[in-house]
Amino acid sequence: MDHRLSNRFLRLAVLFALIGMGLGYWMGATEQFAAAPVHAHINLLGWVSMALYGLFYRVQPGAAQGWLPALHFWVAVVGLLIFMPALAAKLLSGPDLQAFANTGLVVGPSLTLLSMVLFVGIVFRATGPRAVDPHPQ
Repeated sequence: MDHRLSNRFLRLAVLFALIGMGLGYWMGATEQFAAAPVHAHINLLGWVSMALYGLFYRVQPGAAQGWLPALHFWVAVVGLLIFMPALAAKLLSGPDLQAFANTGLVVGPSLTLLSMVLFVGIVFRATGPRAVDPHPQ
């Protein structure tokens, strides 16, 4: 059974968990909490969502086949990698980075939302009435 897509999501999930926890640790140690929304989004979208994607593809390996799940992976990753720096720039930088932040805060969340729309389609296709049971009894 091919678990490459699941593994990619799970590996990224734990990396984002480490980044989110590291950011939380830094905020607590320095009592600088301006980046709290970045910390929260990295933990939710990076750690939790990517882990759930990975676990879904692990228990539904047939759902990981084809171009749509690959597109889902790249849209989710690129969306988060644009969204988080843009949010950090918006919250922590001066006026010189606001144009980047504003553009990134349109593109990143749009891609993140699109990745969830793709995932909804993938889940419904894999679990619908014509779906094949990945674990027949």
